[in-house]
Amino acid sequence: MTETFQALVVDKTETFSVAVQPLTMEKLPAGEVLIRVAYSSVNYKDGLASIPNGNIVRNYPFIPGVDLSGTVVSSADPRFQEGQSVIATGYGIGVSHYGGFSEYARIPTEWVMPLPKGLTLREAMIYGTAGYTAAMSILAIEAHGAAPDKGKVLVTGATGGVGGSAVAMLAKKGYQVTASTGKADAADYLQTLGAAEVLSREEVSGGSGKPLDKQLWQAAVDAVGGAPLAAVLSKIAYGGSVAASGLTAGTSVPTTVLPFILRGVSLLGIDSVACPMEQRIQIWDRMGSDLKPEQLDALVDREVTLTDLPAALADILKSNTRGRVLVRLS
Repeated sequence: MTETFQALVVDKTETFSVAVQPLTMEKLPAGEVLIRVAYSSVNYKDGLASIPNGNIVRNYPFIPGVDLSGTVVSSADPRFQEGQSVIATGYGIGVSHYGGFSEYARIPTEWVMPLPKGLTLREAMIYGTAGYTAAMSILAIEAHGAAPDKGKVLVTGATGGVGGSAVAMLAKKGYQVTASTGKADAADYLQTLGAAEVLSREEVSGGSGKPLDKQLWQAAVDAVGGAPLAAVLSKIAYGGSVAASGLTAGTSVPTTVLPFILRGVSLLGIDSVACPMEQRIQIWDRMGSDLKPEQLDALVDREVTLTDLPAALADILKSNTRGRVLVRLS
């Protein structure tokens, strides 16, 4: 095994820097499972970790990357064997524990799971945390009554990682998907993923401006938050639900109780970070089977190496990506 390896390191001990650096195994944090990383991906939280005021990283130097797939090099836990394909997402990875933007990662065993059946290491990171969040959102709205024969489902921020994954998964399940985006040239891409209708951000956020508007969608997957989420809530049909996981439009939602007490709308919070492992495994199994779209590879915006990664992290913060950016480590 190599004595040194490459990783993207953010540092703030003197001046702030983001650079690929050689590291030794001794620099990796404690954990029972040593993984040779094959792929990671770029998420919005990773972008925040790459800037000095992102409020993600607490201790420097640090390796970002909230998800990874790879092969076990060694394990102190008998549940994982040398050569086994595994993935790790969420928990403290890329936030308080060195993450996936590294050729090697040492991860606590309770954060690691076997690669789900039906997925390659690359496909697992086309999904990554974003795809997992989308899957959680879909299962949440279905638990609250959503079904393909009950009307349209809205997906906001549809060109992002969560949104694009949600569009493709919902279409695979037979839903009539309305995709909302702020990118005027994204219609063909979203239709390729399975969207039946593409609306501009303004068309979704517009309307009467009242707490209750026309009932347009049985449910929604919202990856945007802020004022657009308030507009979506006003247009959900009676008894419908909105699964919310994002904050790119802000953290304040200027709404009232009226959608909830007059239409029985449910606002469902989606947290993919601390989801229990048993539930996590079940959802990932679904992502490798009935939720897996045929056009999964269409979600890939581009594939980069560590050298290209700083530019990709800047792009995701500027909304200059469409779909998923894969990071190839080995």
